[in-house]
Amino acid sequence: MSTIEIKNLHAEVEGEGIQILKGVNLTLNTSETHAIMGPNGSGKSTLSSVIMGHPAYEVTEGEILLDGENILEMDPEERAVAGLFLAFQYPLAIPGVNVGSFLKTALNAHHPDGKYPASEFIKEMRENMAFLEMDSKFANRGLNEGFSGGEKKRMEILQMLMLQPTFAIMDETDSGLDIDALRIVSKGVNKLVESDADFGLLIITHYERILTYIKPDRLHIMMDGKIAISGGPELVKKLEEKGYDWVNEEAAAGV
Repeated sequence: MSTIEIKNLHAEVEGEGIQILKGVNLTLNTSETHAIMGPNGSGKSTLSSVIMGHPAYEVTEGEILLDGENILEMDPEERAVAGLFLAFQYPLAIPGVNVGSFLKTALNAHHPDGKYPASEFIKEMRENMAFLEMDSKFANRGLNEGFSGGEKKRMEILQMLMLQPTFAIMDETDSGLDIDALRIVSKGVNKLVESDADFGLLIITHYERILTYIKPDRLHIMMDGKIAISGGPELVKKLEEKGYDWVNEEAAAGV
């Protein structure tokens, strides 16, 4: 079992002194799926960026431990090789870099010998693309170039299935997806969740609907830069019924 521990994490916008994370504490083990919800501006996406080492943010206090090792001094690519993966809310297009070359380069970087076997790569890419209902011609297209929103999100999940990280963070991957695209994206994520006990998932979302497809073991509600309340899946229904007004009251009362 692997564990990622976030301890008393404080972070601000680099060079601006604007504090966004104000003492986040969270532990996620492999074989677990956790979700984070919260209103706009609560720090959810900032947390995902800080975990992956985005240079726009400066950690001013706290630790992020991966199996006991503080990863804050690692570059983003080192964190990726160590087993972390981030699915973006707004995936960027990279003209001139085709999908197949991009995936093969990423897998090479993760392989102990620096070269992932080509025959295995082609077989796995085709199988995963078919599973995600993607046309095989996408392998020869520029990464996310001219892709629809749903196609970009499927491409994020294709990367996840190919790389098979230890921990994946989905930063509002469901944002902007219609019901068919959400179903396909969720199918891809659940394939990894259900087939690999050495995998942990953190879903950051505004919407309850993705949590009807990908069932969380724990739900954390983030308010004003920290985790206000944590609980089981039953919190999803409570949020749906009551919104967020009750969260600060219960957090203050220690509920």
